[in-house]
Amino acid sequence: MSRKRFDEMNCSIARSLEQVGDWWTLLIVREAFFGTTAFSEFQEALGIAKNILTQRLDHLVANGIFERRQVRPGVERHEYFLTDKGRDLMPVLVALVQWGDRWLFGEGNEPLRVIDAEQRVQIAPLKVCDAAGREVAPSQLRFRPGPGATERTLRVFEERRSKRRAASIQ
Repeated sequence: MSRKRFDEMNCSIARSLEQVGDWWTLLIVREAFFGTTAFSEFQEALGIAKNILTQRLDHLVANGIFERRQVRPGVERHEYFLTDKGRDLMPVLVALVQWGDRWLFGEGNEPLRVIDAEQRVQIAPLKVCDAAGREVAPSQLRFRPGPGATERTLRVFEERRSKRRAASIQ
């Protein structure tokens, strides 16, 4: 049975997961941030089967997250480098590291620390902030249709709003 595809959904989360939602994919991206570029290095670091690694790297290249470069002319060996689109995944990886440190490993047991290379100190936990830079708690967040919302998305939000109004009247 094949998995559901999200590439047609009108949702940034779903569409992002279509490109990077497989666990191997984000681990490959993580390795690239560590400086890994060669196929054999990715395979050794991750213990991933060659066919799976080939599929994931092809997917990452096709989606513009990695660039494949031939090592030198006449040699059928390539290296893989993050594009700007791939480097923009850094906050996603940092958020996962910090979430895992807090909820899976606990303070003092972190397997990895994210350090500011210039200041040589651990970075602060990522926070959601408003346009003025003030932290926003999850309870203060609301999701609303944006300019790219489809008719279906608009309808779903309107139905939810109607249900909330009806429930508050009762």
